[in-house]
Amino acid sequence: MTAARRNWWRTGLGVVFTALMLFPVYWMINVSFTRDQDMRKSPPYWFPVHGTLEGYRAVLEQQGPYLATSLIVGAGTVALTLAISAPAAYSLAKLRPRGGGVLSFVLLIAQMIPAVIMAMGFYAIFLSTGVLNTLPGLIVADSTLAVPFAVLIFTTFMSGIPDELVQAARVDGAGALRTFRSIVLPVSRNAIITVSLFTFLWAWSDFVYASTLDQGGGHQPITLGIYHYIGNNNQQWNAIMATAVIASIPATVLLVVAQRYVAAGVTAGAVKH
Repeated sequence: MTAARRNWWRTGLGVVFTALMLFPVYWMINVSFTRDQDMRKSPPYWFPVHGTLEGYRAVLEQQGPYLATSLIVGAGTVALTLAISAPAAYSLAKLRPRGGGVLSFVLLIAQMIPAVIMAMGFYAIFLSTGVLNTLPGLIVADSTLAVPFAVLIFTTFMSGIPDELVQAARVDGAGALRTFRSIVLPVSRNAIITVSLFTFLWAWSDFVYASTLDQGGGHQPITLGIYHYIGNNNQQWNAIMATAVIASIPATVLLVVAQRYVAAGVTAGAVKH
């Protein structure tokens, strides 16, 4: 088989696999434009022949508060995660405190704990402290998913920063905090963007913590907004899918805009000395 033919087969297989992976996205968009009376048609319409915007009207009328809450929770989770994980990683990578290896191992183990177990623990704590069904409580809970991952990413990246930079700052009279703020953070831009993106996506798509810790609150995220459309005898599938389409837009935009920074961030530590 010639090289050109092998490349053709690889391209063809790539197109087929990509189409299979993207088909659920296409079907979500298709159903979002489908009328209620056409939902159970057999065979189904592969295109929205009699398209409707009722699902999107429902999103604009009913889902605005849920979207706003998700944006607030996502932004708050990113801010809290960065505030905790970046200094912690700097300490592990450059200050090398006693017991740092054990702490890194604990953070690795923490990522293996199922979210539902964490949610039940948070429920008991939040119930006794009065922060159940509140935005700050949900932000703190979501941060626990992101902080261990963020610390590991930051630690690996900051370990690759030349020690000469840190030592030069110390020679100039900068303390640990000044060195972290003026030297380490600017160099760690790719890691910051990577951590921020994944943290926001986790908070944006969270359902376990939201349904456990904010089920009865006045400010609920978009995942619960979608869930409220599903009843025992009434499934508004075009509204559900329209909400899913709208909810996918922020994540898609962030991934497209930040992809080159993420590509650099996930190869953390690849800093030339």
